[in-house]
Amino acid sequence: MKPTLVIGATNRPEKYAYKAIQLLRKHGHPVVAFGRMKSEVGDVSIDDRWNPAWHVDTVTLYLNPHNQQEYYEKIIALQPKRVIFNPGTENPEFEKQLDAASISYEIACTLVLLSIGQY
Repeated sequence: MKPTLVIGATNRPEKYAYKAIQLLRKHGHPVVAFGRMKSEVGDVSIDDRWNPAWHVDTVTLYLNPHNQQEYYEKIIALQPKRVIFNPGTENPEFEKQLDAASISYEIACTLVLLSIGQY
């Protein structure tokens, strides 16, 4: 199982970040969720404060490139094995920084990866 940090987490069922949290849990992956407001999605609490001690394998992004900027260094400091840029989050500037930090990334959809067994 791959502990996953969902950035841009929300308790709004129509949002893809919400659906990703649910599907990650359904597939047995531990989830850390970070969003603007404290809340819950099933058994996952959404934190509104960054924790530099999170230990995650994967970071999956649900923030547009402009809103990612304040998290570049924080994400790199977590040293995840990979970052997933979901549709609409693609960010060449951040991709270069991940390359420099030797962190792999995928431009993909977390929901699709889980659904086809490629997560």
